Amino acid sequence: MAKAKTDLVIVESPAKARTIEKYLGSNYKVVASMGHLRDLPKSTLGVDIEGGFAPKYLPVKGREDVIDDLKKKSKAANTVYLATDPDREGEAISWHLKELLDLDDEKAKRVTFNEITKKVVTESIQHPREIDQDLVDAQQARRILDRIVGYKLSPLLWKKIKPGLSAGRVQSVATRIVVDRENEIRNFQSEEYWLLDALLGCGEAGEQFTARFYGTTEKKMDVPSEAEADRIIEAVSASPFRIYNVKRGQKQRSPSPPFITSTLQQEASRRLGMTPRRTMSIAQQLYEGVDITGRGTIGLITYMRTDSQRLSDEALQAAKSFIISHYGAEYYPGSPRTFKTKAGAQDAHEAIRPTDVTLTPDAVRKDLTQEQYRLYRLIWGRFTACQMANAVYDNVVVDAESAGYLFRANYSEQRFAGYTAVYEEAKDEESSEIRRPLPALQQGDAVELVKVTKEQQFTQPPTRYTEATLIRAMEEKGIGRPSTYAPTISTITSRGYVVKEGRYLRPTNLGEVVTQLMEDYFQDIVDLKFTAHMESDLDRIETGAIPWKDVLSSFYGQFDSELQDAETKLEGKHIKVPDELSDEVCDVCGRQMVVKSGRFGRFLACPGYPECTFTKPLVVEMPGKCPKCGGRILKRTSRKGYTFYACERGQECGFMSWEVPTKDFCPDCGKTLFKPAGKGAKKAFCINPECKSFVPEEKRGYKRKAKTDAEPKAEAPAETAAPAEAAPVKKPAAKKPAAKKTAATKKTAAKPKEET
Repeated sequence: MAKAKTDLVIVESPAKARTIEKYLGSNYKVVASMGHLRDLPKSTLGVDIEGGFAPKYLPVKGREDVIDDLKKKSKAANTVYLATDPDREGEAISWHLKELLDLDDEKAKRVTFNEITKKVVTESIQHPREIDQDLVDAQQARRILDRIVGYKLSPLLWKKIKPGLSAGRVQSVATRIVVDRENEIRNFQSEEYWLLDALLGCGEAGEQFTARFYGTTEKKMDVPSEAEADRIIEAVSASPFRIYNVKRGQKQRSPSPPFITSTLQQEASRRLGMTPRRTMSIAQQLYEGVDITGRGTIGLITYMRTDSQRLSDEALQAAKSFIISHYGAEYYPGSPRTFKTKAGAQDAHEAIRPTDVTLTPDAVRKDLTQEQYRLYRLIWGRFTACQMANAVYDNVVVDAESAGYLFRANYSEQRFAGYTAVYEEAKDEESSEIRRPLPALQQGDAVELVKVTKEQQFTQPPTRYTEATLIRAMEEKGIGRPSTYAPTISTITSRGYVVKEGRYLRPTNLGEVVTQLMEDYFQDIVDLKFTAHMESDLDRIETGAIPWKDVLSSFYGQFDSELQDAETKLEGKHIKVPDELSDEVCDVCGRQMVVKSGRFGRFLACPGYPECTFTKPLVVEMPGKCPKCGGRILKRTSRKGYTFYACERGQECGFMSWEVPTKDFCPDCGKTLFKPAGKGAKKAFCINPECKSFVPEEKRGYKRKAKTDAEPKAEAPAETAAPAEAAPVKKPAAKKPAAKKTAATKKTAAKPKEET
């Protein structure tokens, strides 16, 4: 008797395949394509521009065995379900599979899973659909646009700047955003201002509180100079203080919306220190399925590439039941919270949420890796909190008046935790201001001036972007889409256009030179509005509003004209990338050293090469000064990879610390304040044992690690640089191999680089 044919389900990854096969049973065979199996060729453009932008797709090299296996299994199957990810790229992968495996419309069926749970998987299999050609065309348009820009522009950058460079429709704009911020910082004109704090006493018990200068009784004002500060101090010192006004009330804070791709990447960066790429990798694991004790394999979160804040009715009802049963009815706002998805969002999927809110982070912790647990806790907390009641705070604002000037103090205290019982959003910059409870005061009460202190301040330039704030800027400006944020940041850092210093992104000289060339000759490519408009056109292709080849034709006409004009104007020219100067001097010849990039990363090199071949590791200077000798504090890495902070003078000084130096100084002893390492709000403290504000180790906000031999020693700073940076020191004069490698690089560099 002939064996009955089974149905075949094709997904991208083995993990996803294992999870789904357990749900579907023996009548289905689930296999993984391992991603793309057909794509544009790597060695040529692969697009017939004159022939109406017809792409030339080829099987991916090295995947022949997978393709042959899928052909055999699809031929033997009754129905082939194409179950790749539920987005444009997933739709395109399904279309490529259908073409590659030569499947007819009757045999090939498309299914998508917004969440990988038994209920959703079985329901989706029962309701398949045809491949959405509009989604496929939108992805084809994006792919071909990126291919044209990358393969046409990259050779120009090689010839005019240096080999190995690349340009891209989104990566070039992202680099420009970072460069523009750096130019803002350079051009910033700092302005002086002064802070005045009045220490006031009241009552028989002598209670004291501090109020900050606000302005006059008529308006808020700044203090632009020391002379103005002294005039105000003189006036209020000669006039009594009284309580001008007391405002008491309640303030409510609402929870943040559930995560979308960009906000998940931002929050994971701020709170967990994860890069966007790492965040998406861990989220993919949670989506595809994890073995949970007593529950089997289950996808813990919904699909993580989304820009929609919509939540299903089923999820809202589940959240309501969970909140009332675990926290109490007062923690539920009375009706489900809904959040408006921003204009221009694709809204194809729900927001990112747990598939089962009853699977709390603690309940599944033993089944998850540390990274999976931390990210799941973040997603679960954000979703649960978004359906909880507001947090309520008692707020009091006190204005003290003297000589017509107002000094203001305020204090808030939480009355009802609400959603904060589950989750609070992290901030990009934590405030170090300490707020203390205020005495019981009434309007008209007399208060006594104890002292007025003044402090000179200067307006600060905008801060550099972090990965989190760059993603937010790209999202706000309409640059890229959920699936592109993480790879774009990875691309601009791996290409050497941007470097990460601590949390912050700084453009390199190379990044600035390339950006300037792009602005001079390819204004559309790096124009933020043009790029955002192109993203909107891709969205319109997805909805079937415009033909995809019309978008390509409209773009290419202007681009080709700019390319020819640039090649003419740059004929015979070569643009030199300025060396990035450091503050270090060469130990051999005394020249000011420059920053170079090599196979082991960035390092310091003498600009006198080849006469002087001295190199040394690149060190990172921290804010503040050494509390022992006043020298620079450098960030160091031990042999075992632990980060610590040490004086630049090494053994001569002997200072080192696990705590992170800050830009602030102790008001009592004037020495640099430190804070605990790690993410989240950290209160700075003084580590000077001779200062009255000294904070002992056991009171610094975290448990100290037990000391081991892996801990660094300040006596040997020369051995504590990161291995990737130290490696160039070992081979400073390998001239011939280096020349061979350069030649080899040039020989194999015939393949243009495109945006990833």
